[in-house]
Amino acid sequence: MEVLKEGFFGSIHSVYSIAIIIIPIMIALQVLKDFKILDKITKPFNFLSRIFKTSDEAVLPLLVGIIFGLSYGAGVIIQSAKEGELTKRDLLIITIFLATCHAVFEDTLLFVAVGANGFIIIGTRLVAAFILTCFIAKKTSVVISLNANNK
Repeated sequence: MEVLKEGFFGSIHSVYSIAIIIIPIMIALQVLKDFKILDKITKPFNFLSRIFKTSDEAVLPLLVGIIFGLSYGAGVIIQSAKEGELTKRDLLIITIFLATCHAVFEDTLLFVAVGANGFIIIGTRLVAAFILTCFIAKKTSVVISLNANNK
């Protein structure tokens, strides 16, 4: 019984810990979006949407996932999807990139703390994610155009 109690309260604590980080991030992002500041922040990275053949709206969730990781980036991705800003293809491309390369700073700092070269870690992860995502983005464009022709 004690194990269940510890598990329950541990889970509640974990959800609370995540919520106190995600909720302020979501509020801040909404305020930045309302004042059109996010457009200015993401604009320099819109080249990614052209490379991956996604909408410009896919850039923000991608950046949040790269910087903050999947746990926190998921909130932005889900919100963007619910608001109808992202297509299914956008979601696929974002997911593929972030599966390969997420929480870049956090993870890298953990490995640097035990003696790894941070530049090699970041470089390898970004290059691998970029190559994989470009490859799949190109293939999904072909599949999407073939499906469109069959209708």
